[in-house]
Amino acid sequence: MKTLQKFGGFAALYMAVAHLMGIVIFLVVLDYLSITDPAQKVALTVNNQVIVFATNLLMYVFFGFALIVLSLALYERLKSGAPTLMQVATAVGITWAGSLIASGMVANAGLAAIAPLYPQDPAQAALTWQGIETVANGLGNANGEILGGVWVLLLSLAALRTGELSRSLNIIGLGVGAVGIISLIPGLTDSLIGVFGLGQILWLIWLGIVLLRSHQSISRRPLNLAVEGQGLS
Repeated sequence: MKTLQKFGGFAALYMAVAHLMGIVIFLVVLDYLSITDPAQKVALTVNNQVIVFATNLLMYVFFGFALIVLSLALYERLKSGAPTLMQVATAVGITWAGSLIASGMVANAGLAAIAPLYPQDPAQAALTWQGIETVANGLGNANGEILGGVWVLLLSLAALRTGELSRSLNIIGLGVGAVGIISLIPGLTDSLIGVFGLGQILWLIWLGIVLLRSHQSISRRPLNLAVEGQGLS
């Protein structure tokens, strides 16, 4: 269990860093969201295909695998005090992971398809990319962070019930999860997805530190018990 907690801690920190990197690259470096014209969007994507490909791997594919590790680590930690909640939360977490992995793979497969097409027929490449991007965005929860919101909310409820994690961390998790679920409402999606993303980064960093510290305390415990046993003898 202690090894899984350690991996879960590193997974949480990776997810926070990957999410932050994705925000910086897509919003600041590429300024992708400000471009609405399909022709300009596909031109930007093709001209920066190495960056886009790598970012999709980091932010969606590898993020999804890290999410599986973190979901299993949290299940082991919280299942005894809230078994039903953790069963549902873990199922949602793994479903979300699969959705994110599929999103990144679809986007990168689409990028590989339009890159050679764009120089020959930019209009057709733009039209093709619109369809691919719609599918990838749907899988990536761009229309509302329902899966991520439900996962964080259920985990926070389970942690409150068991007392295994910091109460302050759990309260933040409840807020982040609620924002993710509400972001599904049309008209609120664009603004609340950003709030959810930033809140989740904070939550993941805190959670990762907690899991790593717990691993260290568990690792020391057998040594401490042995020392106490020698003192008693």
